[in-house]
Amino acid sequence: MSTTLAILWKDLVTEWRSRDRVIAMLLFSLLVVVIFHFALPVGTRSGIQENAAGLLWVAYVFAANIGLNRSFALELENDALSLLALAPGERGWIFLGKALANLILIGLVEAAAGFAFAVAFDIDLLKVALPLAGVVLLGTFGLCCAGTLFSAMSVRTRLREVLLPILLLPALFPVLAGAVAATRDLIVAGEASFEAIQLLLVIDGVYLVVSFLGFEYILDE
Repeated sequence: MSTTLAILWKDLVTEWRSRDRVIAMLLFSLLVVVIFHFALPVGTRSGIQENAAGLLWVAYVFAANIGLNRSFALELENDALSLLALAPGERGWIFLGKALANLILIGLVEAAAGFAFAVAFDIDLLKVALPLAGVVLLGTFGLCCAGTLFSAMSVRTRLREVLLPILLLPALFPVLAGAVAATRDLIVAGEASFEAIQLLLVIDGVYLVVSFLGFEYILDE
C-alpha cells in the first residue's frame, strides 16, 4: 500500500508542477462542448436532455484519452519504467497508484467540463449533483482501470498515441453503457436505474481485479 501512496503522491506533485495533462484535457473537453453547442440545430435544443448524457461522456472519454496517453510518459525518460518495475512489493500496487492519480486528475477535468456543459446547454445539473458525481466516479474508475493498463501496454510502442484508443475504446463499451444510461436517467428523471449502477459496479470490479493482477506481466514486457 505504501507503494501505491508513493506513486500517487509522485504523480500528483509532478502534475501540480507542470499542469500539462490537466490543461490539455480541460481545453480539449471544453472545445468538444463548444463544438456540440454550435453544431446542434436550434430545433433540437428543447430535447437536449435526452442526448445530453451521451454528449457529455463523449467529451469525458476523449479528454481522458489525452491524459491516459501521458500517464507513463515521464517513466520513459532515463528508462525509469524499468526502475519502477523494481519497486518492492506487488506490482499491482504500482498500477493502483497510477490509476488513482489518473482518476483524480480526470475527475477534476470532468467537473469543470460538466459545469461548462450545463451552462452551454442550459441544463440544471445542480439538483442531481451528488448522485451524478457518484455515477461519473464509477464510470471514470472503470475508464481509469482499463486506461492505465492499456497505457502501460502501449507506452513503449512508436504509435502509442494511436494504439491506446484502439485498445481502450472497445473495452469501454460496458462502462459507457452503464454510465450513459445512469447519467441519462439522472438528467431526465432525477434518479438512476439500479441496473445501470449494478452494471458499473460489476464492470469496475472486474476491470480492477484483471488490471491489478495483469500489471505484473505488463511491466515485464
